[in-house]
Amino acid sequence: MSGKLVCFGEMLVRLTAPQGEMLLQTPQLAAHIGGAEANVAICVSRLGGHAAMATMLPDNPLGHAARDELRRHGVDVSAVKFASGRMGLYFLTPGAVLRPSEIIYDRAGSAFAEQADAIVWATALAGAGMLHVSGITPAVSATGGEAALAAVAAANAANIPVSFDGNYRAKLWEARKETGAPILRKLLEAATLAFIDERDIALVLGATFADRNAAAAAAFQAFPKLQRIAATTRTTHAVDAFSLGATLHHRDGTLTQAKPLELGNVVDRIGGGDAFAGGLLHGLMKDWPAEDALTFALHTAAAKHGQVGDASHASEPQIRALMSDGGKDVKR
Repeated sequence: MSGKLVCFGEMLVRLTAPQGEMLLQTPQLAAHIGGAEANVAICVSRLGGHAAMATMLPDNPLGHAARDELRRHGVDVSAVKFASGRMGLYFLTPGAVLRPSEIIYDRAGSAFAEQADAIVWATALAGAGMLHVSGITPAVSATGGEAALAAVAAANAANIPVSFDGNYRAKLWEARKETGAPILRKLLEAATLAFIDERDIALVLGATFADRNAAAAAAFQAFPKLQRIAATTRTTHAVDAFSLGATLHHRDGTLTQAKPLELGNVVDRIGGGDAFAGGLLHGLMKDWPAEDALTFALHTAAAKHGQVGDASHASEPQIRALMSDGGKDVKR
C-alpha cells in the first residue's frame, strides 16, 4: 500500500508521579508528550514508515513543543495547525503491588476540543495511503466528534482506507453523560481496519457475545467496509507483569493469531496498544503477510512496555531482533 499514514487526534502533555509515589506525594512530575494517534504516528515513523499528524495545538510553548516532538521522530507536521486555547493534560499515578495505575484527565476546553473541526481534509489527506482515527476524539468533545466524522467521510470519498482504534475512554464519556455508542458506530461504518475487541463491539451493536469470534462475525455483518479486526489479549499477573497475545480476524472468516509473550518487570504500559496498532499498520502498509505483521505488532507492543513515555521509539531492526533473539544478555 503506497502513501503515508495520516493520524488525526489530540496531543497531550502527560505528567507522571515518580514510581512508587501517589500523585503530588512529593512535588515532582515527569513530563511526556503523547496522545493515542500521535503515538501511532511516531511509532510508524520510527519503524521507518511515512507518517503524518493532523491536529490542532495551542499557539504557545506547550503546543510548539508537541509539534517539535513529532518532528524529532520524523513525523510529517504539515497538517498540524495552531489556534488560541490551552493544551490538554493528563496525570498518571503509576501502579505498584496491588494498586493499579490511575489517570486523571484535564483536557476540557483545549484548543483541540474547541477547534478540531478547523482541519481542511482535502489538504491534510493529500498523498495519504491510510487515515488512522480513534474513539478518543469524539469522547473529548462534540466538536471532536464532528471533526472525526468529517475526516473519515473525506477519506471514504477519496477511497483512502480508514483505520479505527476503539480506544474507549469511560471517564471522558461519563463526564459528557454519554456512552458514545452512536458516533462510534458511525466511525466503524467508515473503517476497513478496526482495533477493537468484543467489549467495543458489544457497546456499538448493543448486544452480548459468547466470545471474540462471535463478536467479530457480528461486526463484519454489521459493517460492510470492514475487512480486518485486530485486538490484543492481556492476562494480568501483577501490575507490572502480563501475558500479551494478539488476534487478527479477517472478513473471510479466517483468524491469524500471535503466540502470547510473557512480559515481566514492565516499565510503562501506557501506549502499548498504540505501539501494537503502529506495528500492525506498518506491516500491513508494507504488504507483509498477516502472520508476520501481527507477530511484529505484538513484539512492538512488548518493546513499548520496556520504555518510559507514551510512544514507542523502536526501529524495525530492533523489533526484528526481539522476534529472532530471546536472549537477555547485554549486547556488547
